[in-house]
Amino acid sequence: MVILNDLRAGGPNGFQAVGLRSCEGGVAPFVRACLFALASLHLACGEVSDSPDATGPVVETETIGDTTVVRTVSGSVWKGTATLVPEVAVGELDGPEEYLFGSVRAITVDDDHNFYILDGQAGNVRVFDSSGSHVRTLGREGEGPGEFKVPIGIAISDGRVLVRDPANARVQLFHLETWEAEEWRYGPSIVYMNSPLYTDDQGRIYVGTATFDENRFIVMGPDGTHLDTIPAPDSPPGFDDGACSLRSERETADGGWISVGATVPFCPDWEWTLHPTGHFLSGLSTAYRIDLEQDSGVLRIERNYTPVAVSDEERNHHRQPIVDRMRRFDAEWSWDGPGIPDHKPPFRSLRAGTDGRIWVRLWTEGRRVPNENHDPSDPESAPYTWVEPIRYDVFEADGTYLGAVEMPDGFSLAAPPVFGRSFVWAVERGDLDVQRVRRYRIASTAGGPRVPKP
Repeated sequence: MVILNDLRAGGPNGFQAVGLRSCEGGVAPFVRACLFALASLHLACGEVSDSPDATGPVVETETIGDTTVVRTVSGSVWKGTATLVPEVAVGELDGPEEYLFGSVRAITVDDDHNFYILDGQAGNVRVFDSSGSHVRTLGREGEGPGEFKVPIGIAISDGRVLVRDPANARVQLFHLETWEAEEWRYGPSIVYMNSPLYTDDQGRIYVGTATFDENRFIVMGPDGTHLDTIPAPDSPPGFDDGACSLRSERETADGGWISVGATVPFCPDWEWTLHPTGHFLSGLSTAYRIDLEQDSGVLRIERNYTPVAVSDEERNHHRQPIVDRMRRFDAEWSWDGPGIPDHKPPFRSLRAGTDGRIWVRLWTEGRRVPNENHDPSDPESAPYTWVEPIRYDVFEADGTYLGAVEMPDGFSLAAPPVFGRSFVWAVERGDLDVQRVRRYRIASTAGGPRVPKP
């Protein structure tokens, strides 16, 4: 059975119920609905605004077994593309040591918007308040209590800062009230997963470990108890993640083998992340189709979109360096894999916000720009490079399409961004490639009254 309300603009609050329908029997046929209800007002939060003369999203829903499909046909709740307005930033070119970052590896934020920044080069975590003032530095390189060897992920849970340190086979904790250090041990990992340290809304912690054959997560309770070990989600049957690989190999003088490889640009891939509900969010980017596992089944999010074409110039820019590199290794090498696609996949990565919203990074149209680091003496250094604007689609956890967000110049994915309801925290690369961590406010480019913060 599918039951949905069709709501359109009108009435004293800008909305008017038009009708209610239900469909029964077998697989429910697609039915159209506008999900732009009064309840949607709180979805566009912060400075994101609604345009009074724009239409809300048109959505099709379908139930197939235990899978609920929510497809956005057109429109969005935000009724326009949102942008990020830079606010507070921490990080300087010169100044006190605590404000100088070598390699920001991870970021987390608490409920009061305090920053916790893991610097992989310095081997410590620096704490800043919401205004950007330094509060404390936690940890240092080493193997003893409160020390890190290869810190990778960071999170806040139950009044503690958690740092995943796989080289020491432990999660290092610091209590926020006392800054006292504690550790939770787990088995060693052969390969260090460069993934975030995930937590869910029940206080569980997901520690990524890996072998050469499998990625998996150790699930810990709020007290560090080992609750379970779960594998990362498998790609769908029939998908060959090696189909887009290019390779050449040859035998060495001592009887061994060496090889060189590359990946065909713009090939579809299997993407996944962990949602705050404790379920996996995943999708194969051959289509705009993303699955969020739920206790009762699967929510499938789909959206009509226009594929981004790959121009001949952009294709040649990506193809020629691969050919040159492979032929320096093997002069007789020829392209032995699929060609570069005519269109880019619909999305390139998935992330979940702290509030459960789903952030889908899109492939976008590339543009050619001069390569500031071009070295004429280096055959692999091109005078031009291609850049793609960073753009995300944002959905509520129920599949409601809020709209797109354009990231400003300097916005970097050097560390996984933290997506909140009204703000985004991310690395920013400024002049002279200085790393900063900045808080951005989400703001709408559409006209109309602003929606107050929740």
